[in-house]
Amino acid sequence: MITVKLHIKYIKAICLAFGGVAITFGQQTSDYTEHLPGTDASIEMISIPSGTFHMGSEEGEPWRNIDEGPVREIEVEEFWMSKVEITWELYNLFIERAIDDLKNETKGSEVQLDTDAISGATTPYVDMSLGMGRDANYPAVNITQRAASTFCEWLSSITGHYYRLPTEAEWEYAARAGTEQSYYFGDDPSNLEDYAWFKDNSEGTYHQVGTKKPNPWGLYDIYGNVAEWTLDQYHENGYENAQLPFEPVITEYPVVIRGGSFRDDAKQLRSASRLASDPIWKQRDPQFPRSKWWFTDAAFVGFRIVRPFTPPKKNQYYKYWVKE
Repeated sequence: MITVKLHIKYIKAICLAFGGVAITFGQQTSDYTEHLPGTDASIEMISIPSGTFHMGSEEGEPWRNIDEGPVREIEVEEFWMSKVEITWELYNLFIERAIDDLKNETKGSEVQLDTDAISGATTPYVDMSLGMGRDANYPAVNITQRAASTFCEWLSSITGHYYRLPTEAEWEYAARAGTEQSYYFGDDPSNLEDYAWFKDNSEGTYHQVGTKKPNPWGLYDIYGNVAEWTLDQYHENGYENAQLPFEPVITEYPVVIRGGSFRDDAKQLRSASRLASDPIWKQRDPQFPRSKWWFTDAAFVGFRIVRPFTPPKKNQYYKYWVKE
């Protein structure tokens, strides 16, 4: 049984039953849309309630890997998560940096940063979509964890709200949306085509975000389309000795990536499934040293962002922004 604890700010509690699993959760802080100044671009942020959940998979789950256990009960604080994966439209604004000096009249006050002091990703030397498309609604890919995290730092400076990558626990908690089965819709992988782009239906390419059904908490493409960066170090022995909640990553490899992608089988899209980053994803990089911003062989990896309900203190900003 999963019990998600109600926060004092909740308006009401709702009790549902999914496949015999009792779930209690409540409506907390509202969803909102973050508008980027001087553009038509925006990011829809979904409110994720605080609670506890069972992270990982039980030994009897089909396709289970040893790195998905032992199951740990984890408490998660409330946060917002982007409704869809970050798109090329948004990421190109970070590359171009044309809006850095524009004033946002609704800018928040959580974060006060000098935008000029933030390093920017270099302009890619090849088409990083590998021909799959860089139109507005396609997910940004071939981006290193450092680059994705620096996008969050830049976005925070532009908006005044503290954004970062999700921890692995936050990602799985949000993906499960109060469920304990292999997928948030149950255990039958034959239903996956309604919710995700993966090997069986993607035709070998990613697709525009938000074109499949969302999970119960309103998140699109949390399974499939492109796999997504988290902040956590990957351990082959799963959660046996892992520091949960999150502790800062100290090396680029291996880092946990979640959700599976357009090229993966159904088993790799399960809520508990994990992937480790690999240096081979820069195999064809012609630069020396190889780029800290781009991959050449990871067009299946993208990211989405979160905003904690309670932002960290200023001296803790960089704990969650990946730096050398």
